[in-house]
Amino acid sequence: METPSACQSSSYSISVGPLLYYWSRQDTFDFYAALATSPADIIYLGETVCSRRHLLRSADWLDLATMLRDAGKHVVLSTRTLIETTAEANAMRQLCEQDRFPVEAGEMGAVAARKGEPFVAGPHLNAYNGDALRWLHKQGAMRFVVPLEMDRDALEALIAEAPPAMEVEVMVWGRMPLAFSARCFTARHFRLNKDDCQFRCSEHPDGLDLRTRDSQDFLAINGIQTQSAACLDLLDEVPALVKIGIDVLRVSPQSRGTLEAIAALDAMRDGVAPAAVPLPDGMARCNGYWHGRAGIELVEYV
Repeated sequence: METPSACQSSSYSISVGPLLYYWSRQDTFDFYAALATSPADIIYLGETVCSRRHLLRSADWLDLATMLRDAGKHVVLSTRTLIETTAEANAMRQLCEQDRFPVEAGEMGAVAARKGEPFVAGPHLNAYNGDALRWLHKQGAMRFVVPLEMDRDALEALIAEAPPAMEVEVMVWGRMPLAFSARCFTARHFRLNKDDCQFRCSEHPDGLDLRTRDSQDFLAINGIQTQSAACLDLLDEVPALVKIGIDVLRVSPQSRGTLEAIAALDAMRDGVAPAAVPLPDGMARCNGYWHGRAGIELVEYV
């Protein structure tokens, strides 16, 4: 296995996925101000989890998008993954019909709403084979984000089947969003109704940990979203990812370590050994899926 410092290719771009948590308005603006001066190339923006989160409105996201574009970033607006109401469907269509910024389609309704215009196929479209990728490409997909549970061998086979003009993006750092539900798990945890959730998810900037009866961190809940308890960390696998032809490496925002993960990816593409990347307090690392094992596992780098 190659060492992380052996990756001397500048052939990949660094992306930052949409913010999955309900941070304060000031924390959110501060975070994106920091990203504007970071080595990240592509920034995904938008509320993709819950339409009740209202501290930033559409105009605020567009202002952030303009600021980041002016800073030289390629900005993509992400749609929600689970659409439940007419209002949510209308908001999704409005986002897909605007022509100021590209769109990441979180679900198939957004693919249809793009009407053939270019888009990024998000990870929850679940494209697992060449036929699916070729169909998405015909609909306008210029890039697809690999489903999070794919191992290296399956990913390499999928890339071989992908249309040559279609870029491939892989998430390499951050808690993995695994599933979505109409039920708000955070509200239920606090014995609240979803429509009267009191925005308790704002109290948990990296989600709320769930433990087994044996006190093992197992999952994290973030509103209607279920995540991995541990932070996916494929930074050691960057040389392997580059070797099989990945175009974009994605970092998913956490309250701590995000900028350091971006800096590590930037160092590696310049052939420099990266500094250690901190994690939010109490969070472990995982990489099991990449190795064809349970996602919660950590295969230590040797």
